[in-house]
Amino acid sequence: MTTERRIAHLDMDAFFASVELLTYPELRGQAVVVGGRSASAPVTNDKGEKRFARLRDYVGRGVITTSTYEARALGVFSGMGLMKSAALAPDAIILPANFEAYRNFSRLFKAAVASVAPHIEDRGIDEIYIDLTHIDEETHVLAKRIKQAVFDATGLSCSIGITPNKLLSKICSDLDKPDGITILAPNELTTRIWPLPAKKINGIGPKANEKLASLSIHTIGDLAAAPAEQLVTHFGRSTGTWMTQVAQGIDDRPVVTWSEPKSISRETTFERDLHAKHDRARLSEVFTSLCMRLADDLQRKGYASRTIGIKLKYADFQVVTRDLTLPDDVTEGQQIRLAATECLKRVPLEQKIRLLGVRAGSLRPVQVADYHDRSEQPTLPFEFE
Repeated sequence: MTTERRIAHLDMDAFFASVELLTYPELRGQAVVVGGRSASAPVTNDKGEKRFARLRDYVGRGVITTSTYEARALGVFSGMGLMKSAALAPDAIILPANFEAYRNFSRLFKAAVASVAPHIEDRGIDEIYIDLTHIDEETHVLAKRIKQAVFDATGLSCSIGITPNKLLSKICSDLDKPDGITILAPNELTTRIWPLPAKKINGIGPKANEKLASLSIHTIGDLAAAPAEQLVTHFGRSTGTWMTQVAQGIDDRPVVTWSEPKSISRETTFERDLHAKHDRARLSEVFTSLCMRLADDLQRKGYASRTIGIKLKYADFQVVTRDLTLPDDVTEGQQIRLAATECLKRVPLEQKIRLLGVRAGSLRPVQVADYHDRSEQPTLPFEFE
């Protein structure tokens, strides 16, 4: 007899903003956004009163990292440009991001969950999958115990969806936010999942959703009713077949407790667009720093790379990438910079640059890497030309 799987998706509620509210509890219940490279920290006056910056006063580019639910009610969401957000919620408070704090709270909540249910797949700083199949405890009681463990460790709330698979659990964790528990019964697919927008399926992005809408497919139920041949015709065999399956709630993917990363990258968006000639010194400095920091990441995580790539976003938002596969693996910053320089020589540098990034791919553990000692290789300075 096969035991039906119980897979949970746990998603922290407005994670970054909630961490900030632990530091500034007086902001609870207010519209707060986190983000912006030049956002100012609160200023305390002589009376000990804090003055918080408002979104209407923000100057500079950038996007919202996260927002409180009060800000979301005003139409302000993560990924939205700060200037557009200011037009929607000018009085919202803006705080600078504190990623060190977020990483610390991420470690805390994951350790708390592991103390109750150890079979965890890490999906990012604020979400995980948990296989509960072989834990002998009633589902709702177990979900409450996990949520309580998270709260005791962090002071933060989370939302959990529990279904037979990862696909449905991720959808369900978003249905009763914040601080919710959603358990999908086997016979509730048509009543609770099919009425939802098709874009609720993880993997259906804006472009795919737009194409589905052009086919009069708006909900997951519409997708389930669509002929498989129609989806294959418009999306290709692989994606079309996948859409047919997921609309029926089919997902056999296991909870993977550990996997090798495919790549590691470092990138930065400039406060103002930089010109390859006029801002050569600044670009060269940032370029070198990104390569060195990427090398630090590789060495800290124990990986070597065979493929080095670069990413540029121009002032008109056009993105170009270039990759170079090397004859042997690399780990050192100078090696990465030399390879990235070769990539950079293959892209036009006439336009101003908005974003610069460096990526290390084709990773494998240093213990099995094939790399040569290049410590004696001369340092070659790089300048944008």
